[in-house]
Order: sequence, then C-alpha cells, then structure tokens
Amino acid sequence: MSSQEENPPCPSPDMHFIGKKADIVKAGRVTMRVNGCRDVLVVYHQEKLYALDLRCYHAGGLLQDGDIEDFNGRLCIVCPCHKYKITLTEGEGLYEAVDNPTIRPLKTQWRSKGLKQRIHKVTEVSGDVFVTLNDSSEAIESDVYQTEKYRTVSLDALPKPKHKT
Repeated sequence: MSSQEENPPCPSPDMHFIGKKADIVKAGRVTMRVNGCRDVLVVYHQEKLYALDLRCYHAGGLLQDGDIEDFNGRLCIVCPCHKYKITLTEGEGLYEAVDNPTIRPLKTQWRSKGLKQRIHKVTEVSGDVFVTLNDSSEAIESDVYQTEKYRTVSLDALPKPKHKT
C-alpha cells in the first residue's frame, strides 16, 4: 500500500487523517497522536463519530477502555479509573447531585461541572475520517496530559495508550 493510500490528502491543512470509517466502525474506537502533539480518542457509537483527548481530565486515565453510557439523555464516556462521566459532544464533566439530603427518599439530578475534556471536530470525506484539533486558547483541564513536560516526567507511571500504527 502506498503512503498516498494510507494517508489521503487532507481537505484542509487543519484536518488530520485518522483512518477509514469502515475500520473505525469495526474497531469501535481508535487512538492516535495527532499532529505529533495530541493523543486523541475517536469513538464510533450509535452511528456517530466523536473525538476527544485520550486521557481523562481528572487523573489521566485512558478513556479508550471506558464504557459509553446515557445519563439523563446525554451520552458520556465513563473513565475506567475513577468512573468520572464526560459528555461526548461537549466534554462536560457530569456528577449526580442530591437536591436536599434531609428529605427521603433522596432525589438526585445529573449536573454539569463545566467543560473539563477537550473535544475535537470529526469530519468524514468519502469514507475517510479526519480530526480537526480544537485550538481554543481557553485552558481545559484535560490539556495538562498533552504537554511535553507531562509526557516526559509523569507518564512513566501511567499505562501507555495503544495507538494505531
């Protein structure tokens, strides 16, 4: 296979080839270091593609092994390390809050902690899947796990992602 077939020309310089949609659908999830600097997880779920930073904002757990669950109508990936819930479309952290702990039975609601995980744009072109990195200058908690300093100092203790080769 030629390199042209492996990495088709990107429709835009900001778009990074991830793989063939059919391969991603079959795998369900793929991880890749995009643009040489950002570890991204691409998830196929219920006929949609989502992309987000690979490591959970809370403690750097690998999200590639997390379950996808619906919490009050919002699809989330659940971090396998500490069960943090992250919405797939916005990157919000969700938690279950108790309205009034003195009233029984307890009544709970799912609430947002705000934006915690960086989400990236996924584009499909003729069966090829591309990711455009979210380049917002606003700091997001998951960003800390994407820095070179973190990779060289802290990642020795954490499990290594299984990137697509």
